Amino acid sequence: MNKLTEKHLEKSLTYEEYRNLIDSLLEQNKTTGTNHSDKMLEYSRLNVHRMSRIDRTTKLTPETVLQMKKLDQNRIWVVLTEAWCGDAAQNLPVIAKMASVTDRISLKILLRDENTDIMDRFLTNGGRAIPKLICLHDNKLNVQWDWGPRPAPAQNLLRIHKTKQDESHEDFVKQVQLWYAKDKSRTLQQELLTLLALHG
Repeated sequence: MNKLTEKHLEKSLTYEEYRNLIDSLLEQNKTTGTNHSDKMLEYSRLNVHRMSRIDRTTKLTPETVLQMKKLDQNRIWVVLTEAWCGDAAQNLPVIAKMASVTDRISLKILLRDENTDIMDRFLTNGGRAIPKLICLHDNKLNVQWDWGPRPAPAQNLLRIHKTKQDESHEDFVKQVQLWYAKDKSRTLQQELLTLLALHG
């Protein structure tokens, strides 16, 4: 129940392959998943620009770089995601950047809707919320910990939003994106460092 298999990982993508896949699909007026509506295409195109900006501008903190380079065990980070997901666009580039500074972490990206058997083991409040990062022991593929779909303060904004019947989903999205812009990935970096320190 709590284990991923080599078969799952065989179909995984690197971050570069994931980005290239999205670009290729958008050229065909498609996105990942089965819903290729204008709205989903618009989200995906926006996310390409968002990820490119974050790739270019995100700076890992000195503490993050130091702690990542100190890791002494090999781990696999599996991220479940989709191109149209705004939270994935904010967090996945940072996760990829963190993994890139150490040889101890292998980042493998899986599309949520092609891997619902995995996704349904890591639901958030009963929902298939993404991105979901799952840390595996390199050899046994045992799950060590998981994170997602967004840093705790952003998740709290969602909880507050659900109590406000007069606030639109668009208003909530604007609030979250503003939080991400101000936070500059510092909270995400710290949350992942804490999980690594606690569980390896």
